[in-house]
Amino acid sequence: MVGSGLLSVTFRKLSPVDVIRLTGEAGLQAIEWGGDIHVPHGDVKAAAEVGRLTAESGIRVASYGSYYRAGIPDSAKVGFASVLETAIALGAPSIRVWAGDKGSADTDEAWREQVAADTRAIAEIAMKEGVTIDFEYHARTLTDTADSAVLLMELIDHPNVRCNWQPPVNETFEQRLDGLKRISPWLANVHVFHWGVGVKYPLADGSDDWLRYIQAVRETEKRAYLMLEFVKDESPEQFLRDAETLKRLIAD
Repeated sequence: MVGSGLLSVTFRKLSPVDVIRLTGEAGLQAIEWGGDIHVPHGDVKAAAEVGRLTAESGIRVASYGSYYRAGIPDSAKVGFASVLETAIALGAPSIRVWAGDKGSADTDEAWREQVAADTRAIAEIAMKEGVTIDFEYHARTLTDTADSAVLLMELIDHPNVRCNWQPPVNETFEQRLDGLKRISPWLANVHVFHWGVGVKYPLADGSDDWLRYIQAVRETEKRAYLMLEFVKDESPEQFLRDAETLKRLIAD
């Protein structure tokens, strides 16, 4: 139920072919392709080619990492139709989106409802194509805290909307674990890293924490990819070491 992978945004300077090669060398199972560099929104031809290359390498497409921000008028953002078309061409089972562009402390109920309404609308469209909608769990959005993320998911109340999780750098281990457990009814995938504020560490340094996180993911009995993101020094060598750590942690 738990797989391993990489977010392609980790290596924006590498070509899709090199990202696939590196993922294969690391022995990881899946890639989330980013919509900014590797698979641009609206470039259906490029998406189909990246999807083909990924599949031929024996690697799965975990999701499409879009930069669609729910709740913002189409005139000021990427249109969802273009994002969905690209995700389908890529062969992505899900689209990662952002819960607006404001942190929960800086918003009101009207804004929260606007984000929720837009999410319901795109979730309905995507569901017809067999594609799920997964929120980024991130600062400066309505999923910046567990409280806000749970409130948003309950407000949306749609079977085709899920939420990713990653450990917020400004929280304690206990707060992070509690947040993961609280968002677990809607859990999609997990972004894996070991960071401090403004600094990245080898994943091995966070092994004890990640064993607990992975156990919490397993307890959900959901299918989820644990995907490495933004490794120390943007180093392919560090990525390969982190991949070995991730595979060991999943096996443990």
